Amino acid sequence: MDRLWSRREVADRILAGDTLVVYGSRLLRIPQAWLNAHPGGSLAILHFVGRDASDEIDAYHSQDTTRKINMFCVGTVETLPYGWEPFQPPVMLGWTRKQASDDGSFTWHREATAIPASNIPSENLLVPDQTSAANRHQSGGPSLSDLAPPPSNLSLEVQAQHSAAYKRLHERIIKAGLYKTRYLSGYGPEIARYLFLAFSSAYAYSNNWLITSAACLGFLWHQLVFTVHDLGHMGVTHEWNTDRLLAIFLADFIGGLSVGWWVDNHNVHHLVTNHPSHDPDIEHMPFMAISTAFFNSLWSTYYKRTMTFDRFSAFLVSLQHKLFYVLLAFGRFNLYVNAYGFLLRTAFDHRKAKGGRWSWWLEVVGVVFFWCWFGALLRGCGSWKMALTYLFTSHLATSPLHLQARLYFNHTFTSQHYCSQIVLSHFSMSTDDLGPTESFPHRQLRTTTDVICPPYLAFLHGGLHLQVTHHLFPRLPRHNLREASLLVKQFAREQELSYAEFGFVRGNRAVLGVLKAVAEQARILGTVAENQIQEAMKKVL
Repeated sequence: MDRLWSRREVADRILAGDTLVVYGSRLLRIPQAWLNAHPGGSLAILHFVGRDASDEIDAYHSQDTTRKINMFCVGTVETLPYGWEPFQPPVMLGWTRKQASDDGSFTWHREATAIPASNIPSENLLVPDQTSAANRHQSGGPSLSDLAPPPSNLSLEVQAQHSAAYKRLHERIIKAGLYKTRYLSGYGPEIARYLFLAFSSAYAYSNNWLITSAACLGFLWHQLVFTVHDLGHMGVTHEWNTDRLLAIFLADFIGGLSVGWWVDNHNVHHLVTNHPSHDPDIEHMPFMAISTAFFNSLWSTYYKRTMTFDRFSAFLVSLQHKLFYVLLAFGRFNLYVNAYGFLLRTAFDHRKAKGGRWSWWLEVVGVVFFWCWFGALLRGCGSWKMALTYLFTSHLATSPLHLQARLYFNHTFTSQHYCSQIVLSHFSMSTDDLGPTESFPHRQLRTTTDVICPPYLAFLHGGLHLQVTHHLFPRLPRHNLREASLLVKQFAREQELSYAEFGFVRGNRAVLGVLKAVAEQARILGTVAENQIQEAMKKVL
């Protein structure tokens, strides 16, 4: 279609309930059926309603897929000399579309209320909506003024320059052949490592060396998740069915987790990295908070629940820097809860365009199979005490993975790749929301960091210590990230953007520093609340 849409016309249709996304100069209208069927989940699209999602679409989809996008094109849009001026997506203001039970029509529903951050004019945080359920449906939906982007210190022109430079960088990555998987030199040594750990665990178990067996099994799980990560991003064979089948075998049958849950969770994390209300990978209340923003009892658009900050959570958060490594030791149990909760929630979900229902059923079979063989191992330990020791030793051996995940959230405190990668790469990085004006490359470089690691130790991180490059090019085969990171660093220098990287020890210190700063604020709030209660009781008496 060659219709030219004005900015006001786009806004009017969004307010009427259309899901409109800008792709370059083209306007895409995403029907409800595709929102339900989108393999990456509906939130991956809803977070970009009214915005130019060109960089995100190209980063997360193959060229074969992007060629099919024209089926959703309804025309072109009027743009400024430096591109499309974005709107604020309704979902980021607490608005969603829900289907009426009587006639099946969709109406606006307010699930949360947006509040401005105290020190960042561009940031909107979501808190639970206090109006009655009836009034939520009768309020009429967002207004034109709601869609207006909040004030921002960023220049749309400069962000457009970053975006254009990122597109050129992506072309260089493609021409360099870095999307080609290194099956022999990359996955060959990894498969040998997996087999060694599996046979070592089995051999030790057969000789009743149960602690050694459990440790080897835990290390095997630790290593396998990196390949599951690649498969979830379609970064191995680049073919959805093949990658998903392999991922289910490794994640569900061998690891007892759900790759479907991980992909659904991880896609959102990549797109709204480190946003307190939207990124599920930093939402760990009541146990941890990496920003004082969580003291507002925020609403999670992913989990669809309130992350309540009360006296109990304030107490736990006040100790988070002391309990940090203890919590990580139990990280895999948290993955079970999230994975199985996802499988239950999606039992009667809409059929996806990829996988239909067979992938869900295969995951359920895989999880049952896992607990059959792992349960048999536990029963063969001889006593319930030894079985518990085997259970906790095997799961404790995976805790370095959870630590790595937290380190990757590091940067500046103005601000679970698999858990450990996410801590190091993101937990100390910015949690600020700079609004829809911010470009994709600017946001990823601002919220993500690399962990400096010599090549001979890269296997401990699964090669995912190069998180900045991975976040910019999530489908890139993991074994090509080091070569690609050289191009990304050059890009960052040319665009005058910060490329954060630091060592493992420094990363741990940075994460603990962030956690301690937030913990001290939580302790102060707890003390103030306790004093207020005591004063009130004195007045009553």
